[in-house]
Amino acid sequence: MVADVEQTGNALRDAAMGSKAWPYEEARKLLKRYPDGKPGGAPVLFETGYGPSGLPHIGTFNEVLRTTMVRHAFETLSDTPTRLIAFSDDMDGLRKVPDNVPNKEMLSEYLGKPLTKIPDPFGTHDSFAAHNNAMLRDFLDRYGFEYEFVSSTDYYTSGKFDDALRNVLRNYQAVMDIMLPTLRAERRATYSPVLPISRKSGIVLQVPVEVVDAEAGIVRFVDEGETVEQSILSGNAKLQWKVDWAMRWVALGVDYEMAGKDLIDSVIQSGKIARALGGRPPEGFNYEMFLDEKGEKISKSKGNGLSIEQWLTYGPDESLAFYIYREPKKAKSLHLGLIPRAVDDYWQFRGNYAGQPVEQRLGNPVHHIHNGPPPADTLPVTFGLLLNLVGVMGGDATKDQVWGYLGNYLPGASAADYPELDKLIGYALAYARDFVAPTLVRRKPGGVEVAALERLDADLAALPEGATAEDIQNIVYEIGKTGGFAELRDWFKALYETLLGSSQGPRMGSFIALYGVANTRKLIAEALAQ
Repeated sequence: MVADVEQTGNALRDAAMGSKAWPYEEARKLLKRYPDGKPGGAPVLFETGYGPSGLPHIGTFNEVLRTTMVRHAFETLSDTPTRLIAFSDDMDGLRKVPDNVPNKEMLSEYLGKPLTKIPDPFGTHDSFAAHNNAMLRDFLDRYGFEYEFVSSTDYYTSGKFDDALRNVLRNYQAVMDIMLPTLRAERRATYSPVLPISRKSGIVLQVPVEVVDAEAGIVRFVDEGETVEQSILSGNAKLQWKVDWAMRWVALGVDYEMAGKDLIDSVIQSGKIARALGGRPPEGFNYEMFLDEKGEKISKSKGNGLSIEQWLTYGPDESLAFYIYREPKKAKSLHLGLIPRAVDDYWQFRGNYAGQPVEQRLGNPVHHIHNGPPPADTLPVTFGLLLNLVGVMGGDATKDQVWGYLGNYLPGASAADYPELDKLIGYALAYARDFVAPTLVRRKPGGVEVAALERLDADLAALPEGATAEDIQNIVYEIGKTGGFAELRDWFKALYETLLGSSQGPRMGSFIALYGVANTRKLIAEALAQ
């Protein structure tokens, strides 16, 4: 038995070595980074970053999920231990007040101060950063991520970064030589890698500094007209963004961190700084950004795009993970209208998994969503079909009523038999109530459509007991071919618009079998009565 398990594991590893699935391609970078394992047997360290100046959104979740997929892929290829750090840049100064928070006037009084020193506008936590950090951890925990949360403020104020800060001061000129050529002339005049925190105002200062004593961590700068000498250690300063990122990579020994396409320049400059500090930049890749319905980049401060809570109100966790997994280097819209397709595509790939050879399984998104084989159960009806059903039933439909209709399609079926389907019914009811039902408008049939609907009604009335969805589909198809329509799709569009009130719809044979022949004939009668 042990030998069989080892043989299976070796076969999986061999297949993964050649897999073109992007998590395995990323994982192989880490194998090249440490051909003989990380020195001293240390774990390979993955990091994700979060700026808690605004509420966490799906873009934040996306980075942790994709990094976790690479981590799992690496663990398939190597026995080297791993860690994942979710790092919060919560010592940053607040630059602008987010659009999607309460008590904006109060927040505006704290501009420039560290996020952990700003009161929580929601009134639930010790600081604005603590509130947003809690939200981040809540939705990471909800999804079951294995990670270690790290606070920038904790690491700066506790002295954990002190040695790294001294190292920045020792290499101050080298850092300046890297950064200054990348800045405009007016920015070069005031730029400093070190941002002292004013003892007068508590603001994170953007002022030039002079290194006085690198080993003691002392710098000199002007604060409100007064020349000040101050230690940058133990929370008295933080580093400018790109320098901070590089310092963190070196201090923590980060081996892998991905970033959005908008940070390509930051990755390049931070990599140079990491080398100047005597370290090695991590591996990683740049993913494309999520866009809202207007094609604009989603933003924590704007609050555009979707929140985790919104998606998970209308679709299961796996549907979100499926959407995030696919095509990470392609810009994608992110809005509620994507959920039905994501749910059905996820279940289609999940249904295909068992019959695929190992090479195809490793490229199947569900393999990376579930970190291996997905649960074996399948879905007897599509989410799209459920949405059509509850859309016709109306906004007040209940789960019990939906299960009543499902009895037409799955005789004797119950929630106990199909727990995943029962969950999807709940999502379908919510989605149809909020987005489908308000848009449904059944139009009056005209021309050849009237005779075709009358013929469909007669053919349905003549169906024998126990007719299948395929039998019904054949009837629908035959009417479309011989009913005088210019194209078959004109008939299907007429069915959707006159019976369902939508311009798009399901396979009608399946829908009629699910909704019931008698109920469908009532829909036809209502359409003809117009």
